[in-house]
Amino acid sequence: MSLTRRLFSTAALTAVLAVSACGGSDAPGGGQSTYERSGDRGLGSANAPVTMIEYASVACGHCATFHNEVFPMLESEYIETGKVRFVLREMITGSAQFAIAGFSLAHCVPEERYYDMVSLLFQQQNAIFQAAQTQGSARSQYLAIARSMGMSEADFTQCLSDESITQDILDSNDRAGEEGITGTPRFIFNGELLDSRRAPGESAYTYFLGTRQLLINGEPVPARSDADTFRLILDHLVAEASGTPAAPAIDGADAGATEATEE
Repeated sequence: MSLTRRLFSTAALTAVLAVSACGGSDAPGGGQSTYERSGDRGLGSANAPVTMIEYASVACGHCATFHNEVFPMLESEYIETGKVRFVLREMITGSAQFAIAGFSLAHCVPEERYYDMVSLLFQQQNAIFQAAQTQGSARSQYLAIARSMGMSEADFTQCLSDESITQDILDSNDRAGEEGITGTPRFIFNGELLDSRRAPGESAYTYFLGTRQLLINGEPVPARSDADTFRLILDHLVAEASGTPAAPAIDGADAGATEATEE
């Protein structure tokens, strides 16, 4: 299965993502938001005003930073309160071996514990990397993680040997590439890509949503990935989606290159 990725302009990528959220065999099922597709795993109310989709890898360092430092705030303040529906789509960035092993374990626990396993893998990412460097293998670290989630060693071995699970992960990665996702983490809010780039005439990187520069209270949003910045963005998007007058946005279709902050 090819892991190559096609490059899209931001405008084209937004169009692809919008089409992928519509009907056909990928149409969302019961209990899913309109921005999801069949097979997506979601957290939070399907009726939340904002659906946030993250493309991520459990072997991606920037993804681990987001999940360890920002996601707890996102979960308690937005997902559990019904403001945000969260979906993670699997990609293979960082070490392919570690990404596939980690996501395989997430596939092998009960469906309702998928995100518990993913969170644990991000929390233990440094320990996994260190074990691989010092011991030559991270198997013991993965086995300890599996056991903490109720799996036996036999379950663990069978899980990592399941070719159908590996293929599902490869397919998810290829699907992301076909949609123009070139690195992780990447975020989609209600079908629009959150991107960091320079607006014409500006030197600093700021956030864009689709083709428009994201302005909140009339000001561009600096391209940072901390909890305060995501809280600012989410409060704005929730208010906008709920019908509260939103801050104006300007067209940024001709903005400069995207800042390289993903893996």
